[in-house]
Amino acid sequence: MNKRSFIIAFTAALAAFGMPAQAAKKETLSIFCWSEYIPQSVIDGFQKQFNVKCNVENYASNEEMLAKLQAGGNKYDLIQPSEYVIEELVKDGKLEELNLANIPNLKNLEPAYTALDYNPDGKWCVPWMSGSVGIVVNKAKVKDPIVGYEDVFNEKYKKRLVVLNDNRELVSWALATKGIAINEINEANLAQAKELLAKWIPLVKVFDSDSPKTALLHGDVDMGLVWNGEAAKILEEAKKSKGKKKMEFEYVLPKEGAHRFIDNLAIPKGAKQKELAEKFINYVLEAKVSAEIWREFPYTIVNAEGKKLLKPDELANPASFPPGEPKLEIFHAIPKDVAAAIDKLVTDLKNKK
Repeated sequence: MNKRSFIIAFTAALAAFGMPAQAAKKETLSIFCWSEYIPQSVIDGFQKQFNVKCNVENYASNEEMLAKLQAGGNKYDLIQPSEYVIEELVKDGKLEELNLANIPNLKNLEPAYTALDYNPDGKWCVPWMSGSVGIVVNKAKVKDPIVGYEDVFNEKYKKRLVVLNDNRELVSWALATKGIAINEINEANLAQAKELLAKWIPLVKVFDSDSPKTALLHGDVDMGLVWNGEAAKILEEAKKSKGKKKMEFEYVLPKEGAHRFIDNLAIPKGAKQKELAEKFINYVLEAKVSAEIWREFPYTIVNAEGKKLLKPDELANPASFPPGEPKLEIFHAIPKDVAAAIDKLVTDLKNKK
C-alpha cells in the first residue's frame, strides 16, 4: 500500500469509528449589537446548542452602527437597529430579506409587533425589545415634583444630571418641549431646539448611553434621562436596598411626550451567514430565552410567550411596563443631511460647555 492509499484508508477508518481526522471548523456568526443588550448566557446557549461560535461587537448609538456598517461592508451577519434605522436601511437596499420559514418562533411575538409600519410584511427584521426614554429621579435628593423636561434641566440641578449620549434624543426632547412633533425636523425647528439645548447641555455632568444607571446608583448624579431598561434595573436595585443604604428612585415619562423605541434584529446585505443568523433569531424568540433576556435587560418584552413566564412582581416594574397610556412616539428616518445637521448642532454645543 503506498503512502497516499494508507492515508485515505486510515482517514476512512477514523470516520467509521466517529473520530474525524481533523475537527471541522465551527461556523462563526458575527453579531453587531447595542452594549448591555444580549446576555452572555444567551450567546453561550446558542453556541452550545448549534455547535457554532459567535463574535460580538458593541455600539452605543444607531449612528455609530450605521457608520461602522458602511465602513465594514459585509463584515457582520446580524445587526440590531432601531425602528427609524430599519426604514433607512430598507430604503437604501442594505438589508437581506428574511426567510420566514427559518423563523417559526415568530408565532411567539405579541400581535402588536408583527405588522409594524416600518416592516409591514415582517420580511426585513424581527423586533428584539421595545422601550421608552424617561426620567429617573433620586427621591432622596430631589424633593420637587418632576414631570417634564424643563423640570430636569433646571439650574438648581447643574452638574447633577446624566443623559443619553444620543444627539437625536437630545433634539427630540427640545422639540417636544417647544410643542413640536419629534419627527418634524427642519432648519426652523432645529433653530428652536438649539435655543433650549444651549441652556440645557451645560447643566449635564455625564453623557452616557452605555450604562447611565451607573452614575445614578453611585450617587454621582441625582437625575437622568435614560433608557427604560436601565431605569428598571435602578428600580430593582432600589427595591433590594436596606437600612442606611436604602435608595428610592422614581421613573417618570415626560408630560411633553417621549420616544418609544423598537429595536430589531436584521441581516445586513451580503452577510456571509444568513441562515445561521436566522437560526439565532429563531433561538432568541423561544419563550424561555426571551424571558432570560428580559431578566438581565428589562426593557419592554415583545414576546407574548416569554412574557407569560415573568412573575407578577416583575410585570409590576413601572419602567419596563409603564402604566396608563403614556404619550410615546417612534422615530422615523430622516435625510442624511438633516442627521448631519443634528450631529453638528449638538456637537458644537457640547464643545462650548
